[in-house]
Amino acid sequence: MTPLSLQEFLSREEALAGSDPVLTRLLIGISEACKEISAKVREGALAGVLGLAGSENVQGEEQKKLDIISNDIFVEAVARTGAVCGMVSEEVPEPIAVPEELPLGPYLACFDPLDGSSNIDINVSIGSIFAILPAERPKRVPAPQDFLQPGRNLTAAGYCMYGPQTILALTLGRGVFLFTLDDVTGTFRLTKGNVRVPREAKEFAINMSNQRFWEAPVVRYISELLQGKDGPRGKNYNMRWVAAMVAEVHRILMRGGIFMYPRDSRNPERAGKLRLLYEANPMSMLMENAGGASTNGHERIRDIVPTNIHERVAVFLGAAEEVETVTGYHKA
Repeated sequence: MTPLSLQEFLSREEALAGSDPVLTRLLIGISEACKEISAKVREGALAGVLGLAGSENVQGEEQKKLDIISNDIFVEAVARTGAVCGMVSEEVPEPIAVPEELPLGPYLACFDPLDGSSNIDINVSIGSIFAILPAERPKRVPAPQDFLQPGRNLTAAGYCMYGPQTILALTLGRGVFLFTLDDVTGTFRLTKGNVRVPREAKEFAINMSNQRFWEAPVVRYISELLQGKDGPRGKNYNMRWVAAMVAEVHRILMRGGIFMYPRDSRNPERAGKLRLLYEANPMSMLMENAGGASTNGHERIRDIVPTNIHERVAVFLGAAEEVETVTGYHKA
């Protein structure tokens, strides 16, 4: 039997769970953007999309050509759905309005159009991350405060990973589902339903080169993992680091473990590296809907009320028991 297409899956969700058809339209639009970005990624140097663009984003990070291309693809595809009244992108300083000629919808979209862009030129997995929020009331000019909602308000969230396969992960708050792109038909098809994070963790993901800048609770936790079966954890762990949040989270959904990007002393005024609205919140929604957990070390990430659309947070997410342990060390 042919697996359900994304459209068929979302139509089923409308019939069985009362999902909003407008949300379906929005998610299909996002999937179309992901397909187009996937094609650009695969063309690489042949399409002239590799290398630096010669500009910086709002974060002060050098933009790659594909960062800008992916952002433009996302903005256009999402706006065309008529399902949103505003967007926030990692690549743009202020909220993005829907063009005057297009209708407004009841949702707000937040996205990192291309996560892990340092991997682009070396052909390692990268991805896109998105989060959907309800709009209090649709208006033509979105304001930053419209987006400053806690992650628990999210209507849907997901990512698309551009690797050996192009995989779309999606949650509507009722489990996590994976769809694989059929390159022949151009259709995302359901290939894994009701994803659950394995309870036992044997892997951890963190950038060990930053160890000297970590806070004491993180140093303690990582030290215990590195001691392996001879230490307090009583078992050996493997370390992984891909430098793309999408790839790290996907591995944890499949194999378990914990992903960490803690705050560090190099920028003490900054709460972390990852952005709350379009990185930490959507990945936290996915992780929680797969039976995992997510925290900034002190509180559940989805309970944080943002004060800035590009706000940063520390992130610890993955197997619930591991997340609880590292959170406990922060509170000790």
